[in-house]
Amino acid sequence: MDFDRILEEIAQHVRPCFGKGRVADYIPALAAVPGDKFGMALRTVDGGYHEIGDARERFSIQSISKVFTLNIAVSYVGEALWRRVGREPSGNPFNSLVQLEYEQGIPRNPMINAGAIVVSDVLLTHCDDAKQTLLDRLRALSGAADVGFDPVVARSEAETGFINRALASFLKGHGNLENEVEAVLDLYFHQCALAMSCSELSMAALHLANGGVSPLLGAAVLTPQQSKRVNAVMLTCGLYDAVGEFAFRVGLPAKSGVGGGIVAVLPGHYAVAVWSPELDESGNSTVGGAALEHLTTLTGHSVF
Repeated sequence: MDFDRILEEIAQHVRPCFGKGRVADYIPALAAVPGDKFGMALRTVDGGYHEIGDARERFSIQSISKVFTLNIAVSYVGEALWRRVGREPSGNPFNSLVQLEYEQGIPRNPMINAGAIVVSDVLLTHCDDAKQTLLDRLRALSGAADVGFDPVVARSEAETGFINRALASFLKGHGNLENEVEAVLDLYFHQCALAMSCSELSMAALHLANGGVSPLLGAAVLTPQQSKRVNAVMLTCGLYDAVGEFAFRVGLPAKSGVGGGIVAVLPGHYAVAVWSPELDESGNSTVGGAALEHLTTLTGHSVF
């Protein structure tokens, strides 16, 4: 398949979509990012690589990091994780306090903020240095030894993360955090402040298209069953309260972030990352969603 031609066509197709969303302005460090950025990178399991636009420019991956912290947590505690966090779509905003109260302190899934905070708690319990463990995992998976946290974004997250503090406190009050609230939030704010490019993200996620085996490392990161389950959670929970619409239009397991990135996989074929900072009302990239929809339309391939 001529992915270079397909990416060129996608870039032309999404031009009218610019200006229809808004850059995340509730995190000051993200508000300054130009809204007209666009990058896309696709890697196939057999070693092919294709990119267009700003595919090598790093951006704040925000909630895309939840895929990788989930991977680490699953590798440590396996099925025990699902006693502390669910696997169902939320149908509510990603930072809903109301839903967490209704669920009595058990987050609906690990892709919303409350669920990811619980996952961060798991990492703190099982890692000597959780932040370094996360960096080591992403550097190994992406092949980029200098992947790191953006300190400006991390500070901005901490200074404005009032709702996340409320979520973490509520979780602690229901006995669903083992570590201190501020320690858990420090890890959570830093994971959201990871800076990566579409090129690096597509490589880092490629194991999810390859049965849990990283082609770069030549080794299993997850078991085939774990990879299947992470993909399932991405498909049903990865786009906040717009997962049904995304599945309908795109048909790929995916995870978005309010930095404007989306990473998606077609199991057995490829991993793809797209970045454009303008967001829709659900917090997903308007241009990125349109680009991925056109990708599956042009190729005729999705999970359905």
